[in-house]
Formats: sequence, C-alpha cells, structure tokens
Amino acid sequence: MAGKTPATVITGFLGAGKTTLIRGLLERADGRRLALIINEFGDVGIDGDILRACGNPTCTDDDVIELANGCLCCTVADDFVPAIEKLLARPNPPEHIVIETSGLALPKPLVQAFHWPAIKSRVTVDGVVAVVDAAAAAEGRFAPDPAQLAAQREASGTVDHETPVEEVFEDQLLCADLIVVNKTDLVGTGDLARVEDLIREALNRDAKLIRAAHGAVDPLVLLGVGAAVEDDLANRPSHHDEEEGHDHDDFTSFVVELPAQPDPEALAKGLADVAALHGVLRMKGFIDVPGKPMRLLVQAVGVRVQTHYDRLWKPGEERRSRLVVIGETGLDHDAVRRAIAG
Repeated sequence: MAGKTPATVITGFLGAGKTTLIRGLLERADGRRLALIINEFGDVGIDGDILRACGNPTCTDDDVIELANGCLCCTVADDFVPAIEKLLARPNPPEHIVIETSGLALPKPLVQAFHWPAIKSRVTVDGVVAVVDAAAAAEGRFAPDPAQLAAQREASGTVDHETPVEEVFEDQLLCADLIVVNKTDLVGTGDLARVEDLIREALNRDAKLIRAAHGAVDPLVLLGVGAAVEDDLANRPSHHDEEEGHDHDDFTSFVVELPAQPDPEALAKGLADVAALHGVLRMKGFIDVPGKPMRLLVQAVGVRVQTHYDRLWKPGEERRSRLVVIGETGLDHDAVRRAIAG
C-alpha cells in the first residue's frame, strides 16, 4: 500500500443512509483532504447535490465527482478510471477517496476495476463499508417471505429463494469489511438482534458490525482499515461470480416532475400511499414549497417518507420539483406518475 492513495467504497441498499454517513464523515474530517465519487442509479443525481449542500469547506464542487445514469463497474473505462485520474492529477490530490455506490450496485465488480493498469499502482481499496437499513431489514425486505416460498412450492414444486433485492443485499454484505447497522433508532432491541442475526447468516467470514443512528460513525472507524480489498477478492463471493458481466435489468428508475407543493405533509402521506400500492422501493428528490425560501428534500424508503428543508434556493436557481422513483422491473411508470400527481 506504500505510496498508494486509499479509497473507501461505501455500499448499501437503496435508502440505507450512505449519503448521511458520508455527510457526517465530511463534517468530522478534521482537515483531511477527502474527495468523493458519487454514483446513482438513474439519470438525475440527488446525493451529490445533498452533499454539496452541507456547507462544509471540505466538500466543494471540485471535491465531488458525480456519475449518474449507470453503475460504475459497468462504465470503468468511460467514467470511473477518468474520474480517479482527474482527482489524482489535482495540484493538491486527495488524501483519501470515498466512493458512494448506487444502492443497486454490486461492490465486487467495482473493486475489480482497481486492477486496471491506469490506477492499479496508484490507488488501493482501503475497505468496503456496507450500510444496512435496520428498519427495512426488520420489516423483512431482505429475507425470503415464507408465504411466498410456500406458494412457489405449491405452484411449481421448486423454490427460488433469492429475489433480486435479496441478491443485491447479500452481495453488498459479502464484500464488506465493516457493516454499519444504521437507523437503530427506528427498531426495538429484539428486532435489532434479529437483523444482526440475518446479517451474520449471510456472511462467510468475519466482518465487523457496528450500530449507528443517523449514519453517525467515527471517521477513525471508517477510514484506515488497510484491507487492500482488491487483493482479497477470492474471499468475497458473489451471486454473480459465474457471470461474465452483470446488469440491472431487475430494476427500473424514472423521474417525476411535479408542480410546486404547498402542503409537505399531504405530499408525504400521498407518497407513502403510492409506495404501498405500487411496491416502490425508493423515492428521493427536491420540492418547491411556495412561500418557503428553502427547498424541501424528500427521502422515501418504501412507505417510510421523511422530509426536511436542506438549503436555501440559490439566486436565479429554477425552483423545480422532481422526484427520482426506483422500483423493480415491471413497475408501471405511468400509473405511478398519475398516482404521485394526485
């Protein structure tokens, strides 16, 4: 690792709290030069904008490279390697690079990209951190539904234990050095213990588990792991190891444009109803509330919808209202658009 710039990969399923964890990391950077590469599933980047809004001097526009519309490991030559090279070529290159993957990304193929000749001798993967939404896991989102399995067995005599959501969730855990069980404030002691048991059952090796609320984790825990993950991939199995490549055909993403919303509480309730009716996995975006000088940030994970005002609208900035919607393939885009529009 001598002479190499360390990089930490932050992974975790949709809505686990990756961006919140990174924002906390920036706020406690203590002068360390950090740079961020943010990747999102879909055409519109939200997470990078959230991080730029933090007002922290360690998070300027130059420190954030946002790569939307795709998976980093699928666009290594076109996007990922040039992004790393751009950061390393700066007059004051970063001391540490933090990479936030899409919530649907498989971390192992991304780590494999660090073997590319252009960056192999210059960057090492210090560690992979997987963030888990404790509330979503307790609700059974990442575990097989016994009733559904019984119905499959009755209908065909065979059972497909793994859904696309479960496979992504497990792949993220299997590649991790550190697992942050986040949003512990939303679950009871018994549910939290069941979530941690679920995680340990998925693992094939030791990985450190820590608990967190609101993504608050000491930077000394997140950075400086020293795992050189790119040289340890044989010990990190994936559901997709036998595939020559992978895609995200199991998931879909689209953007819904909205008029200004005068009633944030009614909007949140309506979005929860839409998620419940259509099985939407994730919604996030910014909303214009008339008469308010600040934009409203909307974060929805399943039927849990949270809103808060994150920053002032900038002078001359168009006060657009739009939401990124993510679900499994087969989600009826038009029906969801109509339902959100009310």
